[in-house]
Amino acid sequence: MSHGDGDHERYAHYVQKDKIMASALDGTPVVALCGKVWVPGRDPKKYPVCPMCKEIYESMGAGGDKDKGGKDGNKK
Repeated sequence: MSHGDGDHERYAHYVQKDKIMASALDGTPVVALCGKVWVPGRDPKKYPVCPMCKEIYESMGAGGDKDKGGKDGNKK
């Protein structure tokens, strides 16, 4: 499911690891760090990382949320 938000469709996004697992099991949408909402279904290795997700992820620093290191179903 995509909300047709243009440039977001061209990128792989960061999502909490536990949310990826839930989406894979029951098809629920996930929310990326940048706010994109969709159901992952493509190979993330084929797309560059979303610059906004990357910036937010890097600004979180070490030792934050234990799940922050998880990347979405659309990236690695």
